[in-house]
Amino acid sequence: MGIEPMGLRESKKQETRQLISDQATRLFIANGFEATTIAEIAAAARVAKKTVTNYFARKEDLAFDHREEFVEGLARTVSGRADRESALVALRREFLDGVGRHDPVIGFSGEVFARMIADSPTLLARLRDMHDQREAALAELLAAETGAAPDDITPRAAAAQLGGVHRVLFQQILERTLDGWSNERIAETVTVSARRAFDLLAGSLADYAVK
Repeated sequence: MGIEPMGLRESKKQETRQLISDQATRLFIANGFEATTIAEIAAAARVAKKTVTNYFARKEDLAFDHREEFVEGLARTVSGRADRESALVALRREFLDGVGRHDPVIGFSGEVFARMIADSPTLLARLRDMHDQREAALAELLAAETGAAPDDITPRAAAAQLGGVHRVLFQQILERTLDGWSNERIAETVTVSARRAFDLLAGSLADYAVK
């Protein structure tokens, strides 16, 4: 028997992961996150329970399948900022671009999915944890990019402000989604909110972490 090409194996892994995620989301929406079991998800995806947990260490991660992109997104944006661009400018630009494409990572999840999150204390707690992880990842990146000393509070303070803006904007998108607003209407409103929120930080962070 020949060795299966790496590309094909990875493709099959991604297909399996997506299948499990899709079936989990379907069950979460139909029955509620808290009531749905890993065994039910495995049965729906026609895989073993161990396969589900191999791909998703925590049940909450089945709901937040963009978790890695969410947690690492701010740090990745700052790391890839243009020459002479500050962290603030890069994050503002990327967020507004995300609004334009109704990016689910910044909150454009759709009313059914948003309701599933809002109705689950476990998912709300996990979402808060993800916000904290995202802020910590940004602080670590800012410390490295600016050469800050280990006891310098500046990177953490800057990350708290920048992460806080993203946190409140995410919440606004979630609330408007739960109110039944269309993505287009939400995008119009949150664009105004984002510009206002990022402008509030200009006085202190306009020239911070310029590449």
